[in-house]
Amino acid sequence: MKMALGIDIGGTKIYAANINDSGEICSEVEKYSTPKSADEIIKLLKEIIAKHENNILFSAVSTAGGVNRENTKVICSTANMPFGYPDTDFSLLSNKPVFVENDANCAAWAEYKIGSAKGMENSITLTLGTGVGGGIIVDGKLLKGKGGTAGEMHFKMSMDKKRQCSCGTYDCFEIYASGNGLRLSGIDTTGDKNITTYDIIEGVEKGDEKMLRAYNMWQNYIIAGLVGLADIFDPDCIVLSGSMGKFCDVEYMQKLVNDEIVTLPTKILHATSGNYAGMIGAVLLGFNKLKLD
Repeated sequence: MKMALGIDIGGTKIYAANINDSGEICSEVEKYSTPKSADEIIKLLKEIIAKHENNILFSAVSTAGGVNRENTKVICSTANMPFGYPDTDFSLLSNKPVFVENDANCAAWAEYKIGSAKGMENSITLTLGTGVGGGIIVDGKLLKGKGGTAGEMHFKMSMDKKRQCSCGTYDCFEIYASGNGLRLSGIDTTGDKNITTYDIIEGVEKGDEKMLRAYNMWQNYIIAGLVGLADIFDPDCIVLSGSMGKFCDVEYMQKLVNDEIVTLPTKILHATSGNYAGMIGAVLLGFNKLKLD
């Protein structure tokens, strides 16, 4: 059985496990607290890889940030991982191959290979959580773009400067579609500046009308983004993943998206590749890169 090490670097936790070429986790998932600096993270990655090196073909790392086309360097950071790894060549962390890829791209590949988008050659996966990420599969290949950062959902919803995004600019898709976007929709509809995302979700579950208005506003912002993505990329499906993706009413979204687009109907689906989609997708991309799958 072909085996590789998958590692997922999150804002608070790092996960690692041996994963086979079918995307199955074949060892206990190791969990570590994410260090507070790039140097400390790289030191920990070396230690994790060294523990597994004799039993794997390669290591694959999923992380926030833009990754170059060669899958060796993180070339730009994000607000959720602000320090980045500007001087780190991940391929030098081991005597065996080490690949790094953007976490949303990894999630998109996991959905394409073993999840909701399996069997569909054209798909988009959005990771909706504290922020918003995206990965795009076109004709069975991960879209990387000229520098490697294609799929970043940094497009503008407005030029009115209504909401400031964590990136410093205004009215990005993220500030409308993320968990923070739901909170801001709650403020807009209730006037309560102390409202939380949890308050809104709890209120929706109880049928509270004010919370439902906030939730519907949030969903409609996401739908506006999905319409644009569907028209531009003509995907078989758009998969919604992440901690906020599971709260989306995909049937409602699918109807409204398909009422608006000029392309063929697009499926809107929940993700099914699980909580470890990042490291599973990273490993499956590694097998694909080495042509071992």
